[in-house]
Amino acid sequence: MTVIRQDDLIDSVADALQFISYYHPVDFIQAVNEAYEREKSSAAKDALAQILINSRMSAIGHRPLCQDTGIVTVFIRLGMGVSWGGATMSVSDMVNEGVRRAYTHPDNILRASILEDPDGARKNTKDNTPAVIHYELVEGETVDVQLAAKGGGSENKSKLVMLNPSDSIVDWVVQTIPTMGAGWCPPGMLGIGIGGTAEKAAVMAKESLMDPIDIHELKVRGPESRTEELRLEIFDAVNNLGIGAQGLGGLTTVLDVKIKDYPTHAVSKPVAMIPNCASTRHAHFLLDGSGPSLQKAPLLSDWPDITWDVGPTARRVNLDTLTREEVTSWKPGETLLLNGVMLTGRDAAHKRIVDMLDSEEDLPVDLKGKVIYYVGPVNPVRDEVVGPAGPTTSTRMDKFTDQVLEQTGLFAMIGKAERGPIAIEAIKKHQSAYLMAVGGAAYLVAQAIKSSRVVAFEDLGMEAIHEFVVEDMPVTVAVDSEGTSVHQTGPAEWAQKILAKNIG
Repeated sequence: MTVIRQDDLIDSVADALQFISYYHPVDFIQAVNEAYEREKSSAAKDALAQILINSRMSAIGHRPLCQDTGIVTVFIRLGMGVSWGGATMSVSDMVNEGVRRAYTHPDNILRASILEDPDGARKNTKDNTPAVIHYELVEGETVDVQLAAKGGGSENKSKLVMLNPSDSIVDWVVQTIPTMGAGWCPPGMLGIGIGGTAEKAAVMAKESLMDPIDIHELKVRGPESRTEELRLEIFDAVNNLGIGAQGLGGLTTVLDVKIKDYPTHAVSKPVAMIPNCASTRHAHFLLDGSGPSLQKAPLLSDWPDITWDVGPTARRVNLDTLTREEVTSWKPGETLLLNGVMLTGRDAAHKRIVDMLDSEEDLPVDLKGKVIYYVGPVNPVRDEVVGPAGPTTSTRMDKFTDQVLEQTGLFAMIGKAERGPIAIEAIKKHQSAYLMAVGGAAYLVAQAIKSSRVVAFEDLGMEAIHEFVVEDMPVTVAVDSEGTSVHQTGPAEWAQKILAKNIG
C-alpha cells in the first residue's frame, strides 16, 4: 500500500497553481505561434503577437498571464490502494490548503476572485478557496491530479443544451459560437461533453480541456472514431466563421476541439460546450509516495522570438487634454497609444455609481472628460506599481453605459471584446467611443502603467476605482462615435474571405 503524505499533495497543488499562473503549456504556445504565422488579418495577427509576447514576459517575470487568475478546478483519480498515513485533513482540505498557499504566495500574489454567498453578500474569501473538486476512485496505488485555473471570461460563455437524438451537434456549435461574443478571448480551445446526463456532459466538457493540443496530428493521421471525426468537423466549421483572435476577424478562432462522451438515455443527447481562453492554463501531476510532484519549467527557447511594433500609423492620445472632437475623429480598427490619466471601474463600481446617481449623491471621482478602463488588477509585488492589469469583458457594463455617459460626461471606455446593442446605441447617442485592449496580455498591458492609486470605493477590493497614469498603452478603436463595431465588421469580412478562399 502506497502512503501519500498530506504535505506532498498540498505542496504539489500549490506548486502547480503558481506554475500555471505564469507558464502556458508549451503545446499551446506552439499552436498560437502557428496561428500567428499563417494569420492574414492584420488586427488578429497583432493580437496574437501581443498574446505571445505577454506569455514570454510572464514566463520570465513569474507573474500572471492574465489578471483573472481563475477559479481552481481539480480532477483527482484516487487509487484505492493509497493510504494517507498521519493525515490530519480531508483530501479536499489538503487541496484547498494548496490553493490558499498558491494564491497568497508573497513573490507572486494571485488575485482573489472567489465570492461566497454568490447570490447574496458575494463576500470575497480572500484566498481563492474553495476549489471545485471532482473525485474518481480507481484501481492502483497513486493519486493522479489534473487542475486548471478557469477565468470568468471563458467560463461565462459555457453552453448546455439537450438536443434531440437526430439533431446535428456541428450545426448547434456553429449556431452557438457567434452568440458567445469574444469575451472568451479566442483563440483557445473548445471542450465538448456529449451524453450521460446534463451535469455529466458539463463535467466531461471541462475535463476534456485538460488534454494537450493535437488536432494537427489528428489531421495528418486521420480520424479513427466518430468522436475524432466530430473534432475535425467542428474545428473547421468554427474557424470558417472568421471570428478570429479576440473576435477581430481572422483565420483562427479555435486551436483545438476536445470531446468526451458517455452513454446516454435513448431519447436524449445532452451536449455541453466550455471554451478555454488565450490564457489557458492547466497542469497534471502524479503522486506515488516518493514525495511531492513538482512542475518542470519549460525552456525560454520554447517561445517564439517575436517583436511587436504598433506601426507608424498608430495615433498618440493625451488623455489629460482629450476633447470630444478628438474622440469623434477616431476610426474603427485604428490603433491608439494612450498617455496620461485614466480611471478604472468594473461591475461593482458601476453598480455603485448608478445607485449614487439615482440617489442624487455626489460621486467621489469626476468622470467628466475621462476614459474608464474595465479592469481589476492583480496586487503588485516587489517594485511593480500595479500587477497584471488586462481588460475584463465589457458587455457586463452594457446596462450601465447609457446612464453613465449621460450623467457623468465620460468620454470613452476601454475593455475586452465586443459591446452589445444597447451599449453601441449609447455610444452613438453620446458621441463616445469604446476601445479594446487585448485579453490574455495582462502583464504586457501593465508595463504601460507608470503609477496607480485607489481613488474611490476602496472597500470593493480589486473592484475599487483606481487612477492609472499610462504611457503608450496600446488599444484598438472597437466602436467609434458613429456606432461602427469592428467585432461586427471584422468577422463578417473574414467569413466572406474564407468562404471565397480569398485569403492571400
